[in-house]
Amino acid sequence: MHIIKHFLTITKHRKEVRKLCFRCGLYIRGITHDLSKYSIVEFLEGAIFYNGKTSPITECKKKTGKSEANLHHRGRNPHHAEYWIDNNKPIMMPYQYAVESICDKIAAGKIYQKEKYNDKQPLEYWNKKRKTTIIHYKTKKFFDQVLKDLSIYGEQYILNKKYMQKTYNKICGKSRN
Repeated sequence: MHIIKHFLTITKHRKEVRKLCFRCGLYIRGITHDLSKYSIVEFLEGAIFYNGKTSPITECKKKTGKSEANLHHRGRNPHHAEYWIDNNKPIMMPYQYAVESICDKIAAGKIYQKEKYNDKQPLEYWNKKRKTTIIHYKTKKFFDQVLKDLSIYGEQYILNKKYMQKTYNKICGKSRN
């Protein structure tokens, strides 16, 4: 078990997401991001399957075929597309959670890829996952556009409230934030 390494990885990830969310004006989302990762069900599984290179959830699923931590986490954190499924129908993600999800994807790339990370990596990862992710078509288009713009123009261009609101409103309709 890698209790300390897992704790440090979670904390480092949360700090990076917080920084990115703050740049987009999402202070509460940045502060509360992934707090459930410190819960017993998520933390213990994470410590057991920690390897420092990929998500412990991915490792757990490879070895056991399921992840209790994953079920717990996605049911409590609205920045995950799976949270927004009702009666097997995807619901459009509200603005603040869609932007937090983008920040989460960027931060995860930075934490797991370390010095290999570049602004193309989140789009490459998303392109691998997008076909099997059950997600509202407008939210999917928002992710596609923002991650494409990140890969072309970089963080400075996309990680701000003006860009995010303009892009979300254009694709998903007027946000309430």
